[in-house]
Order: sequence, then C-alpha cells, then structure tokens
Amino acid sequence: MSVTFLMLVHTALDRATAVARHWANSGCPVVIHVDKAVGRKDYTAFLRGLSDLDNVRFSARHRVEWGTWSLVAATQAAAETALAAFPASRHIYLASGSCLPLRPVQDLRDYLASRPRTDFIESVTTADVPWTVGGLDRERFTLRFPFSWKRQRHLFDAYVNLQRRIRFKRRIPPGLVPHLGSQWWCLTRQTLRAILNDPERPAYDAYFKRVWIPDESYFQTLARLHSETIESRSLTLSKFDFQGKPHIFYDDHLQLLRRSDCFVARKIWPQAERLYSSFLSNDPAVTKNAEPNPGKIDRLFSKAVERRTRGRPGLYMQSRFPNPGWENGKTCARFSVFEGFSELFEDFETWLSKAAGGRVHGHLYHPERVEFAADEAIYNGGLCDSAAVRDYNPCGFLTSLIWNTRGERQCFQFGPGDQQEIGAFIASDPNAQISVITGAWAVRLFRSTGNFTFIRREAAALQRIEALHLDILRAPRTRARVRIWTMADFVQNPMEPLQIIIDEIAPRGRRRLTEAPRMADLTGFGQFLQDLRNQGMQPYLMGDFPVGDDPETQPHDRRRPYLVK
Repeated sequence: MSVTFLMLVHTALDRATAVARHWANSGCPVVIHVDKAVGRKDYTAFLRGLSDLDNVRFSARHRVEWGTWSLVAATQAAAETALAAFPASRHIYLASGSCLPLRPVQDLRDYLASRPRTDFIESVTTADVPWTVGGLDRERFTLRFPFSWKRQRHLFDAYVNLQRRIRFKRRIPPGLVPHLGSQWWCLTRQTLRAILNDPERPAYDAYFKRVWIPDESYFQTLARLHSETIESRSLTLSKFDFQGKPHIFYDDHLQLLRRSDCFVARKIWPQAERLYSSFLSNDPAVTKNAEPNPGKIDRLFSKAVERRTRGRPGLYMQSRFPNPGWENGKTCARFSVFEGFSELFEDFETWLSKAAGGRVHGHLYHPERVEFAADEAIYNGGLCDSAAVRDYNPCGFLTSLIWNTRGERQCFQFGPGDQQEIGAFIASDPNAQISVITGAWAVRLFRSTGNFTFIRREAAALQRIEALHLDILRAPRTRARVRIWTMADFVQNPMEPLQIIIDEIAPRGRRRLTEAPRMADLTGFGQFLQDLRNQGMQPYLMGDFPVGDDPETQPHDRRRPYLVK
C-alpha cells in the first residue's frame, strides 16, 4: 500500500513541480490543487510539466484566501479526487507547494505501513492550545466571521466587537467538540472517507464556513468523531513565530532540518537551491529510521523567538524598538554617573580614572557638545561629539555608548546644566550607579565674576532643575543604585563616600584610598549662599554652610602619607 500526497499550490510552481515529480517517481500518487488566482498561462505550463506522469492528478480549483473556508474547500476537492483515483492508497498526506521532503520516501512508506490505522493530525481543545494569536480561541467557534481578516480588517474587527457587545453566540452542532491543530496532517483512507461521507457533512460545512481559520479546526475536529487511533502530532515540521507567522527555512538551515528527523518541512524559501538539491535525492545514506522529533530543534526556535522579541540586553536594533517596559535590559553593562563631583573637585576625572580604572568622561549631556574622555571627537561605534546628533535620541546615545564599550566601565558627569531628558531613563536602569552631591553646581557660580542678579537667577533655575531630578531619583520606580549627599555633609568627610564609590566600581582591587582629589577652594562659600538669601533666593540643596565657618581648604602640596613603624 502507498501514500497519496495532496498538494495545495499557489506560487513557486517550478518548485512544486520538482517536489511533485519526486514523490510521483518514488511511487506515491499526487493530487494537486492549484489556486484559482494563478493565471491561465502559468497553470497550463504547470500541467504540461507533469503531464508525463500517470500518477499525478489535478483537482477542481478554488480561489484560496488565508483564514477562510476556501482552504478547506480546496482540501476537500483534492481529497475526493485522491480517494476516487487511487483506491490502493492507505494514507493521505496533506502538504503545500512550499513543502519539501526531508527523508527518502521509502522511509515514510515503511513508517506508515507499520501504523496502518493511525491518523497523524494535531488535534487539541482550545483550552489546551497556547499558540492562538489574536485573542480568538473559543470565540472563533462561537462568533461569525463573514469578512476577510486580510482584505477587510476594519469590517472584521467591527463585526467581532458588535457580536461581543450584543453577546451573540453561535450554536455548535451537537456532538462536536471543537479542536485545533496544524493544517498539515496525514489521515488514513478510512478516516478521511468517513469525514467526507458523513451524513451530517452539510451541517458541519455550513457551520465551519463561518469559523475563523477553519483549516486549523475542520479536519482536526471531525477526525475525533471518526478516527480509531489519533497521534496528535504532525509529521510535517512547521514552526511559527510569536506573531503566528511561519518560519521560512533557507539554505543555512540544512543541518537543522536533518536533525529534526521529520519527513516533510514547511515553509521552504523558493530560492533555497541547496535544500532542494540535497533533499530531493532519495539518498539512502540519510535514512535514520528515527522517530520524527521536531522537539529536538525546539530549543533553537525558542531562543530565536526570545532574541526577536526581547533582543539582547542593552542592544536596540534599527529594525525594532521594543514597547516601553519590554526591553531586555535598558543597557548591557554597569556604568557610573557622578553629579556635582567635577564641580567640587579639581581634575576629578583624572583622579577617578587612576583610582578606579575604567573610562571617565566629562559631561556627556553638556548642551554644547559631548565631552568624551580625552576630549575625543569620535568615540567607539562612530559616536560623535555633536550635541544635536546626541539629542535626537538621548537614550539611544547612552545605550550605544555602553554597548560599544562593553567590558570597560564607563563613568560620566551629569548636572542640572545638562540636557535632562536622560534623567528618568538612567534612574530606571538597574545597571546605573548614581552618586549625587546636591548643590555642588553652585561652586561654579561662586567662582563667577558676573552680575550677581544674573547669578541669582541662574542659581534659582539650576536648583529647580536639580530638585526635580532628585524627585526622580527618589521615586519608588527607581531601579538604579543611588547615593545622595548634601554638599555640606560631603565636604565634612569626603573620604568615606569616595571609598564606598571606588569599592563598588572596582571591587576586585579593593584598597584603602590614600589621597582624595583636590577640593576646590570654598573660602567665602557660606557668605555667597547668604548673599543669595539676601537677594531673595533660598539655596537649600547645599546643606548647612554657616557664614564665616568655611571648610578647611586642602593644601596644594599633597604628599603621600607614610607609616612609622
């Protein structure tokens, strides 16, 4: 006994010709349904290309459209032709024009001959199906779907919403329990004939004509009524992505397809010359006599789906921006942000680079230009110091910087005078270490010799900006590691917080700091703050700097301490 193949063909007729000839020459009859949308000229050439084979038939044609009854009607027409033309066939195998046999045909014939009464069709209830896409699982059987999802999407959605609003529900024919599964099945002759000759077929057909995507439920449901033994799986390897679209196999999937041990694969790229030449050979050397097991490659497909939906941590492809909150990590590595340090300490970047290692930048979000380390104009990954380019996508600039320098800790300065759009992004990133000395921005104004009225206005503006930024850093949704000191507290004892920061940046090289960076001369700073108060501004972010109680300025001649034994 042989197996008859049903082929649903609508494109790539040359490849369908090669596959049909392969099966027919291997002793398996083939019945082909050609989509009525295929032009008369192409259809005639297709017929002529297979006219020399006496075990190839063509069924009545239907105009096929995805998700509609036309696919079931086309399959019924091909199945009826197969049952009438090839009475010796014990199994009927449904395939498409984009399918490709992966193992010698004799393997399949032997496999089915040893299971003469088994139907191979994926058939599970809606409650057990995890892959329905579009929110329609049980509803596809209880609502009506007269409109095309692809051509009439607006009407499709509107009619579904209307039925939900009026609580319309169709009656499922008595005795039917709706099942779903892959369209690609292999049924015994007895089961298929029982489905097509069922006296209730007119009622079943009328019901399924208004079911959504009936080709995934018609045979899957009716097989449960007539089959003696069902193996709820398909012998065809067919993988789908998270959107319900089929994966396409290319030439570089050759070894992957061989590992699946499946008999047939779908969907093959028409230009995959290597796949077609390798598998359309009936080479007995590839025979494994193994049980078809697509699960062997499921892990790779799961990883591919995860990579497509989540991406890699901190990597944002040009082709896909994730929905907010869906990204797989905002950045790919840890980095440090220092606020107020470069204002309070002289040459802080150089000191930090020596003390902790890594790359220490200036103000990356300075309004005039990007202050890369060593004053570079072009940085890793082709990032330039243009503020306009950076501000086109401030978050993308930072994620690109961290990605392109992964393996090296990045540190940069930030303050209320910088572009603030990045603040919320940094605060929500678990990779960020943020150290803030509040009010340190006032040191630059303290050193300024400009008009004091303008200084007061600028101080008031910067304080408002920093206050808003601090609210973001203290918000419950903040995920960054944040440390905040007032300027007064930090100046009183700078070594302890500096040691904490350095230990976190470079934990492997833990050592006690022997010297701190040189602090700016703050003589008269308390009086400066009092002058701001006298002008009507309340500088509260700096902490308590009493007038006349200036902090002790560190001497310029700093020598390394030594121990006396």
